[in-house]
Amino acid sequence: MSRTQCHEWYQRFKSGRMSIEDDPKSGRPSTSMDDYHVEKVLALIRQNRRLTVREVAEEVGICKSLCHQILTDKLKMRRVTAKFVPRLLTDAQKENHVTVSQELFDRSNADENFLKNVITGNETWVYGYDVETKVQSSQWMGKLSPRPKKHVRVAQM
Repeated sequence: MSRTQCHEWYQRFKSGRMSIEDDPKSGRPSTSMDDYHVEKVLALIRQNRRLTVREVAEEVGICKSLCHQILTDKLKMRRVTAKFVPRLLTDAQKENHVTVSQELFDRSNADENFLKNVITGNETWVYGYDVETKVQSSQWMGKLSPRPKKHVRVAQM
């Protein structure tokens, strides 16, 4: 709290104020949190779960903060990014992993300095360019909804 704000509250209490609650404000209450707007937001999200808060707010005609409040508090939704899932290996690739691992294990037993000269890696590599980023793949999901999955594209070397 700023020094000015402290002085202001001091003057209020000195003049007889007994409550720390805000005074009632004049003006009409917000009408953006009514059932009509909540249903409209829900319908938009059901059509396209990848819409941003800004896009939904513009479509419904309400401010971003109220739209976010509707999504998180009223609809109990959250923005979830896709989970990266590694590619499954074929049986031949699994056998190759076992063979190479056994050869490396045998060499490490034969030469105690062998592991100091090894650079680890994998026979797959990930493309440097991904058409859709993790943020772009994020979606609005309910609390109990399963997390969406995004397969990592890899190529053989």
